[in-house]
Amino acid sequence: MEGLTGLSIVFIALCYGAFSLFLVAFLSKVYGYAVTPSPLKIPTTPAPTTSLGVAGRMAGEVFFFTSLFKGNKWTWLGGYLFHLALAAVLLRHLRYFLDPVPLPVALMTYPGLEPGVWAGVVMIAALVYLFSRRLWVDRVKYISLFADYFILTLIGLIGLSGVLMKFVIRTDVEAVKEFTLGLATLHPVNIPPDPMFIIHLLLVLALVVYFPFSKLMHLGGIFFSPTRTQVDDCREIRHVNPWARN
Repeated sequence: MEGLTGLSIVFIALCYGAFSLFLVAFLSKVYGYAVTPSPLKIPTTPAPTTSLGVAGRMAGEVFFFTSLFKGNKWTWLGGYLFHLALAAVLLRHLRYFLDPVPLPVALMTYPGLEPGVWAGVVMIAALVYLFSRRLWVDRVKYISLFADYFILTLIGLIGLSGVLMKFVIRTDVEAVKEFTLGLATLHPVNIPPDPMFIIHLLLVLALVVYFPFSKLMHLGGIFFSPTRTQVDDCREIRHVNPWARN
């Protein structure tokens, strides 16, 4: 820690603390999902009757949001665009943590095109649509909670601050990479004294800490949802309540 400023020490501690909390809480939640028994056979019909069919159904849910597509096409479009754009943004950000930068990551920063940057713009637009939907569609507004608005706003602010750093308030990218790469390699260096980057980082850390305690845990929970992961074989195999076996 020699040579580090007080501000850098604080942010280094915050970064390591936030990601440690995220890992512990996320894995704890996933473990809880895994060991919680399913007392009933409740796959959503029409359901697959084989394990291979379940795998195919899950692949459809994870990669194409098939259930949402069947339910509401406009919501599916907004949600799917958001997730695709978010994936591209996260892929682009890997360049700050890797050296050398792999080709798939480098393509997200291709000079003149910058698909990762424009994905950030698409992500913000999709978030605006999803937020507006909760305000203007009565049946969605009725079931929306503060947490729903909060998470959309938080992710939107992260995206907005990132876009501002790219197009309006330019930051020292080399200094940012030196800082993030130092964190990744456990050789931390001083944080760039850039107010916009610091705001962006604080928002990201807030999201990291909040993530495992929010609805965002559907990232891990979807793989343990009995309505999606159960085989529809209740006529062939009797399902015994795990709680009743003792």
